[in-house]
Amino acid sequence: MKFEKVSVGDELNSISIPITLQRLVMEAGANRDFSLIHHDRDVAIATGAPDAYMNTFFIAGMFERLLREWMGPMGHLNKLVDLRMGKFNCVGETVTFKGAVDSIDAASNQVTLNLISETQGGTTVTATAVVTIKD
Repeated sequence: MKFEKVSVGDELNSISIPITLQRLVMEAGANRDFSLIHHDRDVAIATGAPDAYMNTFFIAGMFERLLREWMGPMGHLNKLVDLRMGKFNCVGETVTFKGAVDSIDAASNQVTLNLISETQGGTTVTATAVVTIKD
């Protein structure tokens, strides 16, 4: 991505990923988050969730993938902030990650983006990212 081609309102190409129990178990092992709510349906339901669900690391990682695919190898992720989980991303759902350019700082080549994840039930997570795009 070239900085001069970025405009406020630009939308990033979305990424969709089906959530399976196998994927949650693999992700839990990869980041060593062995909390049962993320891969044991009965435990998740006992705590009020509809099923086992994605953890924070998985969600943040998918947002980072979305950003990196958009900005390319010359981009730098400065921060991912204000991550707010509104609904669970559960086994059996397909989660779509989206983003749009909110503001641009030409002096620093920084771009602020609004990020969301959503399922068939609507928006599940929102976040904000700040990236630097180097030409």
